[in-house]
Amino acid sequence: MITVKRIKGGTDNCYIVAEGKTAILVDTSSKAARDMVIEECDKYQIKLIVLTHPHFDHAENAAELSRRYSCPVAFSKVDEELFDDYTKQPLKSYGLVGKVVLGLSLSALKNTKVERPQNIVYVKEGDSLAEYGINAKIIELPGHTKGSIGVDVEESHLLVGDALDNWIKPAMGHLYCDIDAIKKTQEKIKALGKRTIYFGHGNPVSR
Repeated sequence: MITVKRIKGGTDNCYIVAEGKTAILVDTSSKAARDMVIEECDKYQIKLIVLTHPHFDHAENAAELSRRYSCPVAFSKVDEELFDDYTKQPLKSYGLVGKVVLGLSLSALKNTKVERPQNIVYVKEGDSLAEYGINAKIIELPGHTKGSIGVDVEESHLLVGDALDNWIKPAMGHLYCDIDAIKKTQEKIKALGKRTIYFGHGNPVSR
């Protein structure tokens, strides 16, 4: 039986998706939460780290954890440029919540450099994670970043990164680089049907 364990690091989440002791880690949280993430990951055999996108609050620990657990880091090649410069995909926002979050995020994005992992696996729509011991597949969820991805686990659990968020209530991600793309992503998620949704920010919900 597959389980999804949330690790809450401040305002951001990462998740251990496990089949027994075999697991993948989806996102890695920020450096401030590193010890907490390691404490939880040490309970499992981490076979893969999946980054929904390379922003620091999701990816800052990726390189170190990849070395610690001798496992690759998977993300979309489209987003690799963000390890060099976040301004290559500038963020915008909608609504009051979005403006507040963006204001808090821009300074951190400007002043934080995320180490590029050495052991990289590029993934795309439909790629299976079965070789890493988990019955799940990659789903492309562009809009927050050009290459944002999620993980669909047994068509039951959906980890969406920042494609959606739950700062106050579940909603389309408040920060985006492409408003049309993130709107289409929201519709794509709705069309999947019943899922438990796991957000990069906020509590999971079932629908």
